Amino acid sequence: MELGEIFSDALVYPFNNIKALIIYLVLGIILGIAVSGTVAAMASGVAVNNLWAVIGSGVIGFIVALVLGFMITGYELDIIKYGIERSSRGPEIDFIRQFFNGVKVFVVQIVYMIIPIIIAAIMAIIFQHWLSTIINFIVSVIFGLALMMAQCRLAKTEDLSDALAIGEAIGDISNVGIVNLLIFIIAIALISVVLLFICGLIAQWNSIVGGILIGIVVIYLVFFGGRALGLLYSNV
Repeated sequence: MELGEIFSDALVYPFNNIKALIIYLVLGIILGIAVSGTVAAMASGVAVNNLWAVIGSGVIGFIVALVLGFMITGYELDIIKYGIERSSRGPEIDFIRQFFNGVKVFVVQIVYMIIPIIIAAIMAIIFQHWLSTIINFIVSVIFGLALMMAQCRLAKTEDLSDALAIGEAIGDISNVGIVNLLIFIIAIALISVVLLFICGLIAQWNSIVGGILIGIVVIYLVFFGGRALGLLYSNV
């Protein structure tokens, strides 16, 4: 599929599965409120110098955000899978399986982020500053793109070993097309920044309303981005 077809499909895809969209919008709103409410509660605790209030609200908010985040990420993985299969249907909701798939995605993200950090540390010791900076930038870009491919590989099989086959994930970059991937990232980033910036402005006026809007926007971007990435990978 061409990029234009991919984005036009992905933009309307969230509305093709209204039931799941509404359920995850609710979860997204709860997540947004949890994050904004936690920040507000911690700020209040700091203001009155109540350490336990800061710690308690922070821990509770972190746990709620983590659980909901894994569930949403796991559902996004299913959306990617359906995109790879070019199915117009929406994935079924399975909170338990999708929670654990979200954990798998988290593991994959950690692995693909740690390797460039290790390489950066080694390069800083071996080469001069400017050369190590260039090498680190190239490595970071490659592993960032490989991470996207790894998520697609995980979506296809739900097998962590497939996602952690780093060499094969890097090989998928050339199969999809590095230019296509870079255009994809820029487009997603621009859309995300604009929508979240607007939500951020509203959050300054009213944190609860802003949190709700952020939750809605995040869920829409999950559906939209997952669908677009799956369709892009379907060209492999």
